[in-house]
Amino acid sequence: LKSSPSNNEEKEAQTQLTKSDELQRLHSQALSAYQQEDYEAAISLLDEILAVCVWDAELRELRAECYIKEGEPSKAISDLKAAAKLKNDNTEAFYKISRIYYQLGDHELSLSEVRECLKLDQDHKQCFSLYKQVKKLNKQIESAEEFIREGRYEDAISKYDSVMKTEPEVPVYATRAKERICHCLSKNQQATEAIKLCTEVLQLEPTNVNALKDRAEAYLLEDLYEE
Repeated sequence: LKSSPSNNEEKEAQTQLTKSDELQRLHSQALSAYQQEDYEAAISLLDEILAVCVWDAELRELRAECYIKEGEPSKAISDLKAAAKLKNDNTEAFYKISRIYYQLGDHELSLSEVRECLKLDQDHKQCFSLYKQVKKLNKQIESAEEFIREGRYEDAISKYDSVMKTEPEVPVYATRAKERICHCLSKNQQATEAIKLCTEVLQLEPTNVNALKDRAEAYLLEDLYEE
């Protein structure tokens, strides 16, 4: 404006300056809300800023953190995926995406994302540690499922026992393992054990269709037709 002043440009410049001042104010409020652990308010403020600053990777990462705290992992993944594209060599975003998928029980997608992190930095300690864990778990689950396809139910049960030992901290893996062990017991004509284990799964997940079907098969073996 100093080099070539004109009325139209001055109006435009003033409008943009006013808008940028407003966005800086919103940014300060968003950071303050985040620090005070009012994540809902922080998300609302960040929504306003990101409507204008669409390509800001750091703001997306901050909103993702808020979504994680608010128990909305799928929204966090969406923001982190955008941040991974917007910022070069964003190993941290890939690591966080992988962690979220892992916590949700999606070990295959977790493995895929942590590999992206290691492509950018093969010495990344957190990613390498997570990679070893997910790879081991993934291999055990794939092996167990292969045994089930081959009708080797005892081997599959043993392998799913290993899955529970490999990951004792994230409940979803233990529940899935028990569901599949119940399936193996039912197929292996071990009705009493199958009923007991399927019931355990159904106490955690009352609408688990696989556990309901496998328990029904086990009841049939015991001639418990009403059940």
